Amino acid sequence: MHDVSFAVVAKAGDRIADLSTPRPVIDEDRLAANISRVQSYMDQHGLNFRPHIKTHKIPALAVAQVAAGARGINCQKVTEAEVFAEAGFGDILITFNILGQQKLDRLAKLNEKTSALKVVADSEVTVDGLAAHFSGHKPLMVLVECDTGAGRCGVQTPEEAVALAKRIAAADGLTFGGIVTYPKPQSAATVEAFIAETVSRLKSEGIACPIVSNGGTPSLFEAHLVTSATEHRAGTYIYNDRQMVRMGHCTEDDCAMHVLATVVSRPNADRAVIDAGSKALTSDLQGFSDYGLIVGYPQARITSLSEEHGVIDLSNCTGPRPQIGEKLFIIPNHTCVVSNLFDTMVFHRGGVVTRVEKVAARGLVW
Repeated sequence: MHDVSFAVVAKAGDRIADLSTPRPVIDEDRLAANISRVQSYMDQHGLNFRPHIKTHKIPALAVAQVAAGARGINCQKVTEAEVFAEAGFGDILITFNILGQQKLDRLAKLNEKTSALKVVADSEVTVDGLAAHFSGHKPLMVLVECDTGAGRCGVQTPEEAVALAKRIAAADGLTFGGIVTYPKPQSAATVEAFIAETVSRLKSEGIACPIVSNGGTPSLFEAHLVTSATEHRAGTYIYNDRQMVRMGHCTEDDCAMHVLATVVSRPNADRAVIDAGSKALTSDLQGFSDYGLIVGYPQARITSLSEEHGVIDLSNCTGPRPQIGEKLFIIPNHTCVVSNLFDTMVFHRGGVVTRVEKVAARGLVW
């Protein structure tokens, strides 16, 4: 029986051009520039910044984000938060309704271990479940999640937000920490109106609202327009991806993650096949009609994915076309999903491997 060790995928000093594929590779200089650029923007506008670690799931990258000035981190699931608490992070916001005995048991242990754990809730059911579990124990801070137009989770009106905040504040074992929202992009005025009214109503009820957490990389550079917010959350910005380029938040040269793939077949003049399928690039289209942008071949389109194969349509290419054995650099549509498909991330500078990091929170989606 063969022992396949992911630790030897690459080592410092290797050339990424020599790596076995498919393999995500991260450009160190672009990574650092992305961290610096966004933190500088937040600092300029006096906003606390809370990076969402679901994009990378790597403690070492969160350390770099906090070192640059970030205030705490954002996780999506209890299990993710456990990994980062073990790595020494204390200020953690989990932006997901937490329900069920097993999750609540783990959350209670996490609350004892961390210095500033926070969760969200958007219903009496969630609040009452938290209250029943934390009564008589170390209090848990809870923020009310508000739907300001994205159409996902969240209370629907400021009145509902205040009612839920009052329920949290009155519950033994819970403390009300503020409000949180994940808005749709380009809706700062609507978000501000909802938040401002909610904060005003809370104030009239004598309830302090210390945290007003706005979020999302798609809304990143309009964060300053939501003047009632105290902090902003974003994740994808650290790598950037094709959807961020389309939104105008970055250029292709700001994309730190590429999926390295090899052309394994050229069945005819207009078709190439690569070794990166849905297990490497993901089937997440993000509104595109194809599955990633091939650097150097902008007219080539990855038109379909099976598990291990990606099929590229070359019919619109007017210049050279990729050949069998050629390695391609692909900007994925959505980097966050790619992170959850691999055990390790290979980092490089100028095409030479600098380090390999374990994706420590990979697969932790409960």
